[in-house]
Amino acid sequence: MRIGVLALQGDFSEHVAILRELSAEPFGRVEPVEIRTPGQLSEVDGLVIPGGESTTIGKLLHDCGLLGPSRERIAAGMPVFGTCAGAIVLARDIGGLDQPLLGLMDLRMRRNAFGRQLQSFETLLSIPVLGDPPMRAVFIRAPAIASVGAGVQVLARLPDGTIVAARERHMLVAAFHPELSGDTRMHRYFVELVGSYVTAAAES
Repeated sequence: MRIGVLALQGDFSEHVAILRELSAEPFGRVEPVEIRTPGQLSEVDGLVIPGGESTTIGKLLHDCGLLGPSRERIAAGMPVFGTCAGAIVLARDIGGLDQPLLGLMDLRMRRNAFGRQLQSFETLLSIPVLGDPPMRAVFIRAPAIASVGAGVQVLARLPDGTIVAARERHMLVAAFHPELSGDTRMHRYFVELVGSYVTAAAES
């Protein structure tokens, strides 16, 4: 499997390192690829959109000619995993703010939901699809998922009920930074989605 990591802005190198670590696990070969051009995007089986600054990521997707091709491939079934700013870029509704989006997941996101950089925090987060123990979740200028559509599965909530992880078919988002937790389970879960996509494509 070749899994792309959007490498235009943000903490993409941490995602690449985790995917490289998972290549030793029983998924078959996992090859991370840094994505900066449409040609690179066309050669991968899944895509990670990292944290960073969502307005900048959206603008760079547009300027690098990646916005349309990414939207087309994801809409056609290519798995995608957006973390923090990446979750914002994937959402259909970000409260009316004007910025380039992929706009594919039936989510309403609230930017900087927990405050600015000084209000960053960590917590132990129960994510039932990943099993026990709870995951150490790192929130840095994080968004929150204000609401989800009928086809979206909520994967995790904070104790106050705030939604912070969700899945819609082949699309996965986390409002936090799983790449900073030292826990690979969220990425493993995504790799399994990509594996299912690759298998289905081979059989079709």
